[in-house]
Amino acid sequence: MIRLSIITICYNASSVIIPTLQSVASQNYKEIEYIVIDGASTDRTIRLVETYCPFARILSEPDKGIYDAMNKGLQLATGDYVWFLNAGDAFRTPTTVQQVVNRILSAETLPEVVYGDTMIVDSNYNDLGKRRLRPPHNLKKQDFLKGMLVCHQAFIVQRKVAPLYDLQYKLSSDYDWCLKILEKSTHLVELQEVLVNYLQGGLSEKKHWQSLTERFCIMRQHFGLFPTLFAHLSFLFLHRR
Repeated sequence: MIRLSIITICYNASSVIIPTLQSVASQNYKEIEYIVIDGASTDRTIRLVETYCPFARILSEPDKGIYDAMNKGLQLATGDYVWFLNAGDAFRTPTTVQQVVNRILSAETLPEVVYGDTMIVDSNYNDLGKRRLRPPHNLKKQDFLKGMLVCHQAFIVQRKVAPLYDLQYKLSSDYDWCLKILEKSTHLVELQEVLVNYLQGGLSEKKHWQSLTERFCIMRQHFGLFPTLFAHLSFLFLHRR
């Protein structure tokens, strides 16, 4: 039996968290450990979690930012796999977790990573289209020179290979986290389905340039300066055509 730790981080998220909670509660696969890491919200967030997901493990206290909160979630998790689903995001269907588990169990070797696609949605949860960056069929670390081809919320990882997030990065530590995992993973499987609805307008979108600067530093650390520069020049050329 595969047990998944679903982790939601939030802070004063009462305006967006209900679809997230509903999507977790509606899953037909029940071997789920649901962990909510809250930054000491002062609105109705915790009350909503207790109402919609009374089975959730809740930690509500001040933190040092989103990746500090994610680290707390990782340290509490006990499942075979960890899956981050942030406040405002939602599983695509009530069978999404079951589909992921089926894909894990059908693999010859238990994969370190299972990944899929993402649908961008607006505040009314209308589909806006899939992400511009699309997941490749055979994901490798080198593919991330083209950007974060797999959305963090569609990247499910064996807990034993998941490191803590590097807190020096405020907006792009998830990119660094995925690269570290890909570096030491030998078995990855793709689920050719949309796994999550991603609510448009996250923090990295609001602070786009800071996010890009951090991502450049991360790419340089993992791939070297010249491959990073070449990747960015290629990106600029393609988007001017």
